[in-house]
Amino acid sequence: MLTCACCSFLLGLLEGVNITSPVLLIHGTVGKPALLSVKYTSTSNDKPVIKWHVKRDKAVTVVQSIGTDVIGNLRPDYKDRIKIFENGSLLINQLQLSDEGMYEVEISITDDTFTGEKNINLTVDVPISKPHVVLTSSTVLELSEYFTLNCSHENGTKPAYTWLKDGKPLSNDSRLLLSHDQKVLTITKVLMSDDDIYSCVVENPISSGHSVPIKLTVYRRSSLYIILSTGGIFLLVTLVTVCASMVPTKQVGAQPCPALHAQWPKPPTAQSPAVELATRWGRKGLGTRATMPWAAIPHLG
Repeated sequence: MLTCACCSFLLGLLEGVNITSPVLLIHGTVGKPALLSVKYTSTSNDKPVIKWHVKRDKAVTVVQSIGTDVIGNLRPDYKDRIKIFENGSLLINQLQLSDEGMYEVEISITDDTFTGEKNINLTVDVPISKPHVVLTSSTVLELSEYFTLNCSHENGTKPAYTWLKDGKPLSNDSRLLLSHDQKVLTITKVLMSDDDIYSCVVENPISSGHSVPIKLTVYRRSSLYIILSTGGIFLLVTLVTVCASMVPTKQVGAQPCPALHAQWPKPPTAQSPAVELATRWGRKGLGTRATMPWAAIPHLG
C-alpha cells in the first residue's frame, strides 16, 4: 500500500501541460492571416494562462491571456490583429513582413506542476510576380565573346531563380555562367548549339512564376551581312580578291588586278537592288542561314 501511495504522489508531481502542434513551419503571405495552431492537454479544469512570444534579439511579448481574455494592452504593431483561441492557438491577421520569426507559446495551469512550451516558425513573403527574360537582342553571332540574359520580376521576396533551355534545366557547361543569385545567365564564346529557347522560373516559399519562353537565334559568321535597323537599311559587303596568276590573252601581256579603292557607298535609293532585296527578305523575316539570299553563293553558302 505504501508503494502505491508513493507512486501516486510522484505521478501527481509529474503532472503538467502538454502542447502539440500539427505544423511547426508556417508560410504566410503579406496582407493575409496566419494561424499558429496548437492544442494542449491537462488534468486541471482551470483556465490556462497563455503567453505568446516572438524571438528577436530578445523575446518580445505578443499577447498574454487567461483563457481567451487578453491581459493588459497589446503592442501597437499587434493591435486589432491578434486573436487567442481556447486551445491556445494564435491568429495573426493582415500579416506584415515584420511578423516573420520564431514564435513560442507557454501554457500554464495553477494545478499543474510543469508549464507546456512549443515553438512555431512563421515566414512572411510577398508573392512572385510574373517574370520575364530581358535581352539586349534576340540574335547573336557565333563566336561572340559573351551574351547575357536577365531574369526580371517586379514583386516577390526571397526569390530563387532557375534557368531552362528548351524547357529543361541547364546542363553543366563551363561556358554558362550564373550570377551569385542566379538571376543573370551569361553565355560565353557563343556556339551554334546555343541557338534555342530560354526561360526562367522564380520561386519563393508561397509562390512561383514562369517567364514566357524567348528564342535566341545564333547566326554563323559570314562575309556578307544584311543589317536592318530603324534608321535605314545598310548593305555591308566584304570582298577579298586574290590574284594568284595571270591568264594570258591574245593581246601582249596580261592585265593586272584592278586596285581596290575604299570609299563610302552612296545611300541606297528606294529603287536600288539592295533595298529591294533587304525589304523582300525583311518582310519574310530572317530565317535560318540556309534561307538567306546569299546561301546560293558557293563560298558563302
